[in-house]
Amino acid sequence: MAFMEKPPAGKVLLDDTVPLTAAIEASQSLQSHTEYIIRVQRGISVENSWQIVRRYSDFDLLNNSLQIAGLSLPLPPKKLIGNMDREFIAERQKGLQNYLNVITTNHVLSNCELVKKFLDPNNYSANYTEIALQQVSMFFRSEPKWEVVEPLKDIGWRIRKKYFLMKIKNQPKERLVLSWADLGPDKYLSDKDFQCLIKLLPSCLHPYIYRVTFATANESSALLIRMFNEKGTLKDLIYKAKPKDPFLKKYCNPKKIQGLELQQIKTYGRQILEVLKFLHDKGFPYGHLHASNVMLDGDTCRLLDLENSLLGLPSFYRSYFSQFRKINTLESVDVHCFGHLLYEMTYGRPPDSVPVDSFPPAPSMAVVAVLESTLSCEACKNGMPTVSRLLQMPLFSDVLLTTSEKPQFKIPTKLKEALRIAKECIEKRLIEEQKQIHQHRRLTRAQSHHGSEEERKKRKILARKKSKRSAVENSEEYSAKYSNSNNSGSGASSPLTSPSSPTPPSTAGMSTLPPPPPPPPPAAPLLPASTEAPTQLPPQAVNGVSRGALLSSIQNFQKGTLRKAETCDHSAPKIG
Repeated sequence: MAFMEKPPAGKVLLDDTVPLTAAIEASQSLQSHTEYIIRVQRGISVENSWQIVRRYSDFDLLNNSLQIAGLSLPLPPKKLIGNMDREFIAERQKGLQNYLNVITTNHVLSNCELVKKFLDPNNYSANYTEIALQQVSMFFRSEPKWEVVEPLKDIGWRIRKKYFLMKIKNQPKERLVLSWADLGPDKYLSDKDFQCLIKLLPSCLHPYIYRVTFATANESSALLIRMFNEKGTLKDLIYKAKPKDPFLKKYCNPKKIQGLELQQIKTYGRQILEVLKFLHDKGFPYGHLHASNVMLDGDTCRLLDLENSLLGLPSFYRSYFSQFRKINTLESVDVHCFGHLLYEMTYGRPPDSVPVDSFPPAPSMAVVAVLESTLSCEACKNGMPTVSRLLQMPLFSDVLLTTSEKPQFKIPTKLKEALRIAKECIEKRLIEEQKQIHQHRRLTRAQSHHGSEEERKKRKILARKKSKRSAVENSEEYSAKYSNSNNSGSGASSPLTSPSSPTPPSTAGMSTLPPPPPPPPPAAPLLPASTEAPTQLPPQAVNGVSRGALLSSIQNFQKGTLRKAETCDHSAPKIG
């Protein structure tokens, strides 16, 4: 494929920084081995998941490849005899799940190509080194003065960005580095504006930006050339690493953890803040600050990879700041990432987790003050300070910078507007992702609370109380119906009372014991219209009143008051 060809239609641009999680769902034993069925999920959406099948030998092969990181990973040991026993398979499955948990939660390991290919072979099957070589070879056909010395294999963390050591044919001793990168999910510039801005980068002059020697781009990728620096990056200085070594070997497990001197922290920090302020004032989006993107040139820090935001590549720390809804602009992203960088300069290692609850002893309390303003729980919850605010803090305010180089970076007005729109689109995608993560976290927290042992006990107690209350109400309703039945059967003219009607207060001095169930009521006698009805009873019998009234009515009954009835007897037979 020629370098200036268009990318394939419908190409999916994945965000490689979205974490992958893996859970072993089942195992199945075949004739001579066991296969493990694994459910892999990208991000928080259950719909974005798939199944893979792996054997123990696949895990072993991955583990051997990761040994370059120098970490002691908890892969269960091999077993030649008895490895098909059911109990052994269940125990091994637990061990393999723990192994997956470790490699997917390690920030560096989880982003490396080896782990991505193991968990998501469909999206990471391409050989990006080979693709990069093809693109670079096509480029050299039109630019014959450059020559590839060797590939710099895996010196960076990005899967879709590759590096090559270069030289100029008429200057064979001078070494340069070529970087080739594919497009990312945040590429919102038009192809024309994208290519113009990439070609504009060599004109950017600033004492704290590492100069680009050559830059070009097509619709699918970009290629840039810079001078090779033997000292390496700020991260190489902190970890005492060799610049040409693979990323996993350099930074996963440093032999000696030691931060920088206080004066170095102050000077390097001030220089980095100055260049961030310059880019923010120019309206140029960055968002890719970390120790590997800061080149050391003597005692001067120079920023690398300004092209990343133009290519739409996701940030190294995206999985951190996407958790916090207040870090929603590229300026605030730069400040948060500066906090990570300052932590590494101070303690010689990245923070174990973010936000940071408490900071270890530092060379100065002024350092801790800056860290608290960028990495603490309060800062992540309430928002980041501006770069100008950081420059005014005691750690950096008294640092004197001596440089004679005048910053220069002219961006045409049309391209500035294109950058502004692209920046807004990048921030919009970040805000939407943060919103989804926040909603998912709330739902997970609610489900966890609802399923907790304490919550289940509370629900049982409430259910019992509700059941008892319902039984009491049913009993009262039944008693009220019985009482009304007695009143209607006594011949009294008192109105019927609804079961839901309020019960009148009980008479003082009456027995509080409930009355025994009354016998079936006798047939009601007919009263003449002129006869005065007996004294009305209360609407509902309370504490035995109904029974007394019934006995009184029976005793006072007078047979003579009954009206004589005339009967016509038609039962006799008729003889015709």
